[in-house]
Amino acid sequence: MARIRTIKPEAFFSESLAEVSVEAERTFFGLLTQSDDHGRHRDNAAIIAGLLWPLRAEHTSVHVEDDLHQLATAGLICRYTGCDGRRYLHIVTWSEHQKIDKPSQSRLPSCPQHQAAARCAPCKGACTKRAEDSSTTRRGLAEASPNTPRTLDPPPPSTAILREHADETFAARQDAFEDIVGTRHHEGAKSAGQNAFVEDSPNPPRKLGEGSAPGSRILDPGSLVPTGRTAPADGVSANQLVGEYVAACDERPPSDVIGHLGRITKKLLGEGITPEHIRAGLANFAANPKHPSVLTSMVNEAMNARSGGLARPGIRPNVPAHQAWTNPSNAAAAYAEDL
Repeated sequence: MARIRTIKPEAFFSESLAEVSVEAERTFFGLLTQSDDHGRHRDNAAIIAGLLWPLRAEHTSVHVEDDLHQLATAGLICRYTGCDGRRYLHIVTWSEHQKIDKPSQSRLPSCPQHQAAARCAPCKGACTKRAEDSSTTRRGLAEASPNTPRTLDPPPPSTAILREHADETFAARQDAFEDIVGTRHHEGAKSAGQNAFVEDSPNPPRKLGEGSAPGSRILDPGSLVPTGRTAPADGVSANQLVGEYVAACDERPPSDVIGHLGRITKKLLGEGITPEHIRAGLANFAANPKHPSVLTSMVNEAMNARSGGLARPGIRPNVPAHQAWTNPSNAAAAYAEDL
C-alpha cells in the first residue's frame, strides 16, 4: 500500500543520487512511497515496474532491474535474501530521512547486514532462523575432544612435487637394479644383455619435473583476477564488441557508459544472442546515443526488424503485405452489383 513520504530539498543535490541516471532516481523516489514503515520492499523488478511505471510502457522491468542495480551500486538500497528464501530490498538511509509517526510492524524479513537486531516478521521478533543456522555451524565445529589438540591437515602436494618424487623413486630403483645386474655379471652368472645397463646412459634420468609457474593450473576464463593460465576465448567477447563501438566513435565515451554497455553486451551474449545482432544494436546506439540501458531495445529492434507488412521477409514469403483500406475512385463500377 502506497504511503505519503517526505523528500528533503537536499535530495536534489545529493552526490549519491547524482551517481545514478534520472530514471533510477525516479525509481528511488517511487520506492519511498511503496516501502513499508521500515523501508523494506519486495526485490522484484516486474512488481516495482507495475507500481512505479504503469503509464510508461517504454520503461519495462528490464530497465527497472538496471535502476535497482545502479541504486545498489551507489549504496542507496540494499538487496538481500530473507530467511524465507525470497529476495527483498530496503532503503539504507531510511531512518535518517523518514520520521514515521506510530510505525506499523513490518511484514517482511529484516536485512541481515543493516537490520540484524530489528524485528523479523516471519520469526515474530529477532531473526531466529539465522541464529539457529549459525549455532548449528558452531556445534558442528566443536565436536572434537577438548583434550585432543586440533591439528590442521597438511595441504595436498602439488603436481610438480609428486612428479619429482616419482622420478627420484624411479631413479633409485634403477640404480639398485643396475647394482644387482652388475654384481651378477661379475660373479659369472648368465646374462641376457643386462650388462648394457652398466654403461652410463646418454640421457640422464629426469630429476625435476616440468618447470612450475606461479598461480593455479586450472583453466578458468571467468575469473576476475588472473590466477594462472586461462583458456582461449571462443567466439566474440563483450570487450571486443564494445571496443569496436568505441573505435567507431569520434570521441571516447565516458567510462560509465562503456562499463554499462559492456555489462549489457556480456548479458546478451550469455543469452545466446548472435554478435551480428549486438553489433547492429551498437551501431544504432552510436547513431542515436541515449542512456546505455536502451541497448537491449536496439538489439531487439535489430533482431526483429520488419521491412514492411505483417510478414517478416524470408519467413512467409507467400503472405501479401498489409494494405490500408481506401475508398474506390469509381464507386459505381466497384459496387455495380450491389447498387
